[in-house]
Amino acid sequence: MSDITITVPEPSTPEIGNSGPNHSPRTEDGGGIFCIRNPDSHRGWNGIRYKTGLSASNVDSKQLSMNVATVPPGAVAYAHVHIDFEVMLFILKGKVRHEFGENLEKSMDNEAGDFIFIKPGIPHEGINLSDSEPVIAVVARSDADEWENIVDVPSNRRPDK
Repeated sequence: MSDITITVPEPSTPEIGNSGPNHSPRTEDGGGIFCIRNPDSHRGWNGIRYKTGLSASNVDSKQLSMNVATVPPGAVAYAHVHIDFEVMLFILKGKVRHEFGENLEKSMDNEAGDFIFIKPGIPHEGINLSDSEPVIAVVARSDADEWENIVDVPSNRRPDK
């Protein structure tokens, strides 16, 4: 399957700005519908770069978070486990291998156009299969706190700390 192309239009209305104590300056509050337009990459974690997304920290979400993750060419999203929340991914670009299970003994290859569901408590690691192209994925979680409840697990690929 070929890569998925998404064109993001220029904002048609001005950003409203900081509309509450938990809202970033880029969060547009339409009075019940929130929007973050053309977000910048804001965080690197565990071998992955993330664009600012939607979460409890900026749109008052109580149960969900979502953003776009980029795994650079040849990089690894090091082994970790999600405690008490589900994750769904949609691969926009690239090819990734997920190694998973108690000792990362199982594997599944995914590419642009694939939907992926990861149950809570499943150790997993994502490996970009290309040395020249990034993997880009939409990531949705059943936890409004993007960075809480994630625990690193041992992996032979993880650099020594």
